[in-house]
Amino acid sequence: MQSFETSKLNIGYEERLIVENLNIAIPKGKITALVGANGSGKSTILKTMARLMTPSGGTVMLDGKSIHKQSTKEVAKQLAILPQNPTAPDGLTVSELVSYGRFPYQKGFGSLTKVDRSVISWAIEKTGMMEFADRPIDRLSGGQRQRAWIAMALAQQTDMLFLDEPTTFLDMTHQLEVLELLIHLNETAGRTIVMVVHDLNHASRYAQHMIAIKSGKVVGEGTPEAVMTKDVLREVFSIEADIILDPRTGVPLCLPYALAHKASPVMTDELVAEPVMMSLSV
Repeated sequence: MQSFETSKLNIGYEERLIVENLNIAIPKGKITALVGANGSGKSTILKTMARLMTPSGGTVMLDGKSIHKQSTKEVAKQLAILPQNPTAPDGLTVSELVSYGRFPYQKGFGSLTKVDRSVISWAIEKTGMMEFADRPIDRLSGGQRQRAWIAMALAQQTDMLFLDEPTTFLDMTHQLEVLELLIHLNETAGRTIVMVVHDLNHASRYAQHMIAIKSGKVVGEGTPEAVMTKDVLREVFSIEADIILDPRTGVPLCLPYALAHKASPVMTDELVAEPVMMSLSV
């Protein structure tokens, strides 16, 4: 199982530095959630760690080697990434999409081997997509489509899987469908999974490790209990929140009630503050 870490990582767009001197280590065999407000740099960090972007300084180390000095095929055999809102050509079937995951193992324009076809079938079955194997991607529901893309990533047979907001634009049922699949892959196959997540309570429930990002810097890192605190949430999201324990799982849950700079005043006999209701997806 690969080791993965960043060292003094700098990421920028032209003259603007988005991330500076970032040092993080991804725990092996666990699910790590990157959380932060919009524009905090979490997706930029994920893309750079997955080699979709080139840093302006520092290194991303995969098994002790700079990931940006390795060939595309070499990296693709070790790490699979599912970007945000991926698209497929019209008419492409689930099986055809998943077969793209075997690209790192093909030579030239070689056709799929017996091993390739076996892995493709395994990935489709693992994600519960066998009945949709011959169905075009554009005729699937949102949750089914995400599972098809995850199947493609699984077909790469990598120990690490990176996902950029895998539940965005999905309804509650399909969000849970995708997240439960990731938990299953982690627990049964030991996959190291790194994902950008908007919903804090999803991050706390489905990840064993959390990294809270603000302006390209790590504000909190560790278990959900270590990161889901009033102080971290106030600094990262500018919210005031109560933290309670999930009665089913025991993980911390966030109940936001006000913006930090507009926190409710102290109640008196003359003034009763109305609580501010906010979405849990921040």
